[in-house]
Amino acid sequence: MGTTQSSEMACRNGWGYLAPGAAPGLANYVHARLIDNFNTDRTVFVSGTSSRRSDGTFEGCEEKPDGTFVLDCGVQTAAVLRNIGTIIRGATGGRCGLESVVDATVFLTNMKADYAAMNAEWNKVWPDRSKAPTRTCVQVAALPNERLNVEIKCQAVVKTWSTGEIAL
Repeated sequence: MGTTQSSEMACRNGWGYLAPGAAPGLANYVHARLIDNFNTDRTVFVSGTSSRRSDGTFEGCEEKPDGTFVLDCGVQTAAVLRNIGTIIRGATGGRCGLESVVDATVFLTNMKADYAAMNAEWNKVWPDRSKAPTRTCVQVAALPNERLNVEIKCQAVVKTWSTGEIAL
């Protein structure tokens, strides 16, 4: 469920956005947080996003009959980036998407095995290095679910945001 911008709903850390139909967080956090910058720009802070679908399944995860999983980092990365684009478009009322991302942090569970696949999908979204966001990529011991091998959090900037009646 989304939120509507109003002075009553805003808090010190901006406006929260919950993407309609998206997988809910596993704890209390929003999909994105919007912060006003100099009255016309707005920064969108997107929470760590995975390939988890709203029905609880995971793109890029094949479960074997023995209960083990085969994870495809390329498929998961593509899904993560699509999910982030959906969150940003929803949070900004369709004003922007992935092209507005200015910084991202990528979390991988196996840098050696998955870095190339993640980069291949990343480079499909941002084929021009000069237009790509800044990025940090780190290996983590685990993500919140064993069916995941990549998660991305990011920030986007929306330019010349008109103030007033914005439905978030």
